[in-house]
Amino acid sequence: MTPIEIFEYKQRWQRAGCYSVRLHSDLGLQGKDFCKVMMMKQQWDMTGWTDVYEHTFYFEYKQDADMFRNKFKKYADM
Repeated sequence: MTPIEIFEYKQRWQRAGCYSVRLHSDLGLQGKDFCKVMMMKQQWDMTGWTDVYEHTFYFEYKQDADMFRNKFKKYADM
């Protein structure tokens, strides 16, 4: 997929409904690295600083969100 196709694909599943996990901002880079290794880039997205000390990760599939939440369960959804 080209970068514009990935962007448009993400926009479609985010509008249709997606699964979100909030993560402490100190772990933002580790969260991104985990997603890059475990998922294809069109299956996840991240918005930084959605609250104080918080980044929000968005996932197309529930099982990906659950896997991410379990990996960072001590710091996810504070």
